[in-house]
Amino acid sequence: MRRVRYQVACSLDGFIAGPGDDFDWIIPEPEFDFKALYDQFDTILMGRRTYEIAHAASDFSGKQVIVASQSLRQEDHPEVEVISTGLQERIMLLRSQPGRDIWLYGGGHLLSQLLEWNLVDTVEPAIIPILLGGGVPLLAPNGVRRPLSLIGQQTYPSGMVLMEYKVEKSSTDGE
Repeated sequence: MRRVRYQVACSLDGFIAGPGDDFDWIIPEPEFDFKALYDQFDTILMGRRTYEIAHAASDFSGKQVIVASQSLRQEDHPEVEVISTGLQERIMLLRSQPGRDIWLYGGGHLLSQLLEWNLVDTVEPAIIPILLGGGVPLLAPNGVRRPLSLIGQQTYPSGMVLMEYKVEKSSTDGE
């Protein structure tokens, strides 16, 4: 079964973007092999807000891009799959199909929703050594609580620390 992995850069104080959705604080780490990470995925899942910020700045060629949105219209974005209803079922179908892992790309609100549905397998923050003091949180404050088990970590010369946590599944929805 394919995994849904939340792999994201994060400030030490828990923000994935600054107060103005800025991400210029994410410093390049020469020893981090982004291409090797990118090649582990064939599907990228993101929310509307992340899509609106990332699609101009990122090249997702060769990847299936799925955008969860209530406001975007599919006909206006033919290069991606826009899902406004049935997201849980669509992700469950994707997980059951052959392929590489699914990258949950940015978006604390989407992470919260997928955690509620028990559809996140790993949380993999790349902690950047900076305190932003505000911005977009790693996890939307909606009361979702999940225990995590550390399964890997690596420290880089810049001070970035990449951690990988397995998400323990909830036995009841909305827990």
